[in-house]
Amino acid sequence: MANEESIANPSELKAWIFDIQRYSINDGPGIRTTVFFKGCPLQCLWCDNPESQSRLPQLFYFESLCTRCQRCVSVCPNEAISAGPDESVITNRELCKACGACTVICPNDARVISGQLKTLDEVIGVIKQDALFYRNSGGGMTASGGEAAAQPEFLVELLKRCRENGIHTTLDTTGYVSGDKLQQILEHTDLVLLDIKHIDPVKHKEITGVDNTLILENARNIAQSGKPMWIRYPLIPGHTDSDENIMATADFVLSLGLKRIDILPYHRMGMGKYERLGMEYPLPEVNPYSEEQLEKIRSKLESKGLEVRVA
Repeated sequence: MANEESIANPSELKAWIFDIQRYSINDGPGIRTTVFFKGCPLQCLWCDNPESQSRLPQLFYFESLCTRCQRCVSVCPNEAISAGPDESVITNRELCKACGACTVICPNDARVISGQLKTLDEVIGVIKQDALFYRNSGGGMTASGGEAAAQPEFLVELLKRCRENGIHTTLDTTGYVSGDKLQQILEHTDLVLLDIKHIDPVKHKEITGVDNTLILENARNIAQSGKPMWIRYPLIPGHTDSDENIMATADFVLSLGLKRIDILPYHRMGMGKYERLGMEYPLPEVNPYSEEQLEKIRSKLESKGLEVRVA
């Protein structure tokens, strides 16, 4: 298996991708194709794409689709699947290598591998299928994740190829990437979507696993460069929505010379993915905001002079 950072010929580049979502309308302007890169340096408590965190392939198990035929038990080369009580099947996640043998024999698609090593030509081929929609709507391609910048060589070539085909490019990023790599990526990027999850570095590390110093520095550098950027603010009850953090985030956005902020309210749509991956959901007691609660937060941000959009 070739490493994407060691290949000189762009046509041979490969990257770990867990989804390519066509006709996306929430990842930048217009109608877009969003390429989701696998692997992320952050481990956000509220992550709604837990399959994006690891660079390696992972097994999704849809128990509701399983008919307990147990065909998967005999084909697993790592003996990670065993027969349980009531003809159920049990997967030992520590032994599972996500080789995909069980997905081939499953008659009901109850077992699916998340994450494939895709070539640049494969990815750009999907993107180009909707070129007409991009032109008519002002859309394009968005590189997301995970963290797309964690596979920088592939990302740079993908951005280049999109621009060569007249396709608008957007980078949806955590901002947790070295300045040198980010600069190379930005040379081929038309718009940046950057998350500011928390202003306080200690709290940021508690909820994401990393300090935010690099993220805020990159935000300042992008703003100073004049590159178009939208700040996105995940609103997580009890974690990022204190009055202090709301006001500090607003002040930071204004200090960048920006007026727009997109708030991303907490939702629970990703909960099922944790179960299918054999993972524990980190925020089982947290509930989504009511419309009234969201309006109060919106008003606080607008009182600072920001243009607020709810994604």
